[in-house]
Amino acid sequence: MAFNPIPIRLKQARQLVGISQKELGIRIGMDESSASGRMNHYEKGRHTPDVETLRKLAAELNVPLNYFLCEDDLSAELACLIAQLDDEKKRALIADLKKPTS
Repeated sequence: MAFNPIPIRLKQARQLVGISQKELGIRIGMDESSASGRMNHYEKGRHTPDVETLRKLAAELNVPLNYFLCEDDLSAELACLIAQLDDEKKRALIADLKKPTS
């Protein structure tokens, strides 16, 4: 079975914001009676949210969508930092990263 980083990233981002599973579910439009259970299934890896649900979660948790797919903590942190840059700074970063090392 392949590694699924979504449950780990989802729980980390939710805890960083400091809200419950139920609260997060309600904030993205889930029914109050099922929000906690559905979010718990996502965080435990029993179910995987579809892309549209992941988009809503990312927006609510203030992380980029690709954050949920990062397999390691450094990549996840980079994804969040890069998402905060404006286009000019992103282009500069790309140019800098493409420079040959000597």
